[in-house]
Amino acid sequence: MPNRSTIACCTTLALTAAAPTFAVDEAHLRQADHMIDRAVTYLRAQQDNTTGGWAVNPQGPQLPGITALVVNGMIMSPDIDAHDPAINRAAEFILTFRQPDGGIYDKILANYNTSLCLSALSKLNTPEAVNAMSGAQSFLKSLQWSDDALEHAESGVVDAKHPFFGGAGYGSHSRPDMSNLNLMLQALHDSGLSASDEAFQRAQKFLERCQMLDTVNDMPYADGSEQGGFIYATSPDGDHIGDGETKAGTMMETLSDGTTASRLRAYGSMTYAGFKSYVYANLKRDDPRVTAAYDWIRANYTLEENPGVGTDGLYYYYVTFARALDAWGPQTIELQNPDGSTGDTRDWQNDLIDTLANLQNTDGSFKSVDDRWMENNPILITAYALLALQHAID
Repeated sequence: MPNRSTIACCTTLALTAAAPTFAVDEAHLRQADHMIDRAVTYLRAQQDNTTGGWAVNPQGPQLPGITALVVNGMIMSPDIDAHDPAINRAAEFILTFRQPDGGIYDKILANYNTSLCLSALSKLNTPEAVNAMSGAQSFLKSLQWSDDALEHAESGVVDAKHPFFGGAGYGSHSRPDMSNLNLMLQALHDSGLSASDEAFQRAQKFLERCQMLDTVNDMPYADGSEQGGFIYATSPDGDHIGDGETKAGTMMETLSDGTTASRLRAYGSMTYAGFKSYVYANLKRDDPRVTAAYDWIRANYTLEENPGVGTDGLYYYYVTFARALDAWGPQTIELQNPDGSTGDTRDWQNDLIDTLANLQNTDGSFKSVDDRWMENNPILITAYALLALQHAID
């Protein structure tokens, strides 16, 4: 991906040589930089003077993961590093939540918080951050449902035939889901864990079982399905294991044998999360799992909503969209028409910048459009938007 200092000259050279140009044009790059600066200014003003954290709850428990999201977004700016006073204080705040088990959390949401904190610490490169990373990695791996009966394992022990296998939930023994697995794999990837590690290998089984694609998914709820996108979980709860769960309801689908049946509907944020996880696991670009997910993205491309669930989790969708497509590499997407033919070509980076520009407030924060999954919290959604913008011009 082009960086900010080289994009202008590279674009000029590309035009001269009649080669493909970078998708982010100079006007959008300037616009994104301005939006990032405003978001950072807003976030600096919201930092808690006493603790150095963001969205600090006086009554507790704390969610250090929100502070980590802010750090993740700010540290991607070329003029901000670990020595920045705001970043330094935030890192100190995050590290106060290190637990004896290696996790970084305060009583609740151990996976969510540790994953976000590990991603942030991996970008700081300070002795204190590096010292905490190995323990956080080990703790996250211990939360993954697997056949590993090591004494340190926090998750339940299941074999590869179990619908929970390879997944991760909010914390110890919790039902696994795609969102928590997404954040875990993001953190393990950010902190340098090899794609050949058992955590990525195990995760592939859970990813397959959340992908609505009969040829790779061995669960009954995917029988005959050819959607290619992802649902939320293999089970709605511990009492209905293997029934599948989506936040997008059901749809009538024409199955591979030509019949129609009601199937769980795949949706946007989880499909981008699954697609990105396959990329991080170093699956080949022509792997059927990858191509099916990418075809779903081509057929359902939009930034007007989180496709399948409307405005629910919209900013989470934006950051997952940006991270996934940044990891994939090409700056343009050839859309797929309903009949399967190739449609318009979109510059996803420019589209994302334009969309977020319409959502940014004058103070640099971003407008709340839905209150589900804490997206009425201006600090959280501004952190999401900042991260999305950074990946759009990364």
